[in-house]
Amino acid sequence: MLWAQAGRKDDLVVRGARVLDSAGGLDAVLDVRVDGGTVSQLGRDVPANGHRVIDGEGLLLAPAFVDPHVHLRSPGREDEETIASGTEAAAAGGYCVILAMPNTEPPVDSAAVLGALAEAARAEARIPVGFLAAISKGQGGSELTEMVELAESGAAGFSDDGRPVVSPGLLRRALQYGSITGLRLALHCEEPTLSGDGQVHEGAISAELGFAGYPSVAESVMVQRDLALAAYEGQPLHLLHLSARESVEALRAARERGIAATAEVTPHHLCRTDETVRTLDANVKMNPPLRSADDRAALIEALREGTIGAVATDHAPHARHEKEVPFEAAPFGVTGLETAFGALYTHLVQPGLLRLETLLERMSAGPARAYGLDPPRIAAGAPANLVLIDLSERWRVEEAGFRSRSANSWLLGEELQGRVRLTVADGRVAFQA
Repeated sequence: MLWAQAGRKDDLVVRGARVLDSAGGLDAVLDVRVDGGTVSQLGRDVPANGHRVIDGEGLLLAPAFVDPHVHLRSPGREDEETIASGTEAAAAGGYCVILAMPNTEPPVDSAAVLGALAEAARAEARIPVGFLAAISKGQGGSELTEMVELAESGAAGFSDDGRPVVSPGLLRRALQYGSITGLRLALHCEEPTLSGDGQVHEGAISAELGFAGYPSVAESVMVQRDLALAAYEGQPLHLLHLSARESVEALRAARERGIAATAEVTPHHLCRTDETVRTLDANVKMNPPLRSADDRAALIEALREGTIGAVATDHAPHARHEKEVPFEAAPFGVTGLETAFGALYTHLVQPGLLRLETLLERMSAGPARAYGLDPPRIAAGAPANLVLIDLSERWRVEEAGFRSRSANSWLLGEELQGRVRLTVADGRVAFQA
């Protein structure tokens, strides 16, 4: 279930934009009219009839984005992010829906905590937001939550994100209960006895810098186990933030065998490698870590071909003092909601590594399908979930420009191309530059 502020929906006309909805086979310069929050008309010289008119000439209008992996830090760490600030940041990044992870303080492991979040979202959320509930109580990995009750209370799915479900027996039972609820399990794949105290990808750079290594096999061996359990139970699952070639190969083989598995990849893993760690900037420290150029190439290819069907930011805000420490002492995690499209357009589309149409689909319809949500569409009768983008605008990522409460971005100081100018989410203008 998704929650957002209630209120009147907007009437508007976006005039003369290039309208690109690859899932619907649409690519043309058109006017798009919205009445009461619903797309009502597409064509040339669409009458405004007193509606708000937005000049889209020279701009791109596409289905707005869906982010299936966001940390809103509420409850417990509102100094880092709130529902209000996180959804405002998401709107600025072109998102019409986000799903929030349950590793809060306390974690979302009961109907009471979930209900309080839903109530807060109704009061604060700028765009629709769904909340995943924990698989295990306290995310401790020893006892299942009341998954059926949480599903009935509106959970969007189940995850112990940030912590793997180490016990195969517990994961098997979770898959069985997942079949009752009809909701997807989303799994952080990490074998902790292999990752250990690893800080960065295990390889030549970790050895050169003297950091403890986090090997790619720590991820891929858990991917293989989780896929095997899903196959045995005949249940779907979603793999969070894949980073390694071996993980991609395991997923591809599983899908070819008919296993209903989906997966996501982050902008930072698509754009960077462990070479970036040479900066010793704690803002490039994340879990899983940035990996090799070979891993990055495998992720891009998997996204291109559809083995990985979704881009997710894994937006993980941290307070300034937490990151302004030596690399080894800093927490894992980076922000990403406001920079995702610009980063991927700059580093993947412009160099010819990914088609624009593919990127837009993987940021919108792909993530929606992974969780059984209705994909955003630009079609008559569809809810207005739109993003208007200036592909020619160049802009610099600076701390002062963030709407998020945290600025631990892996892109600080970098110039990107492609910027969101307008976001319409669930029929309401949620952001306009």
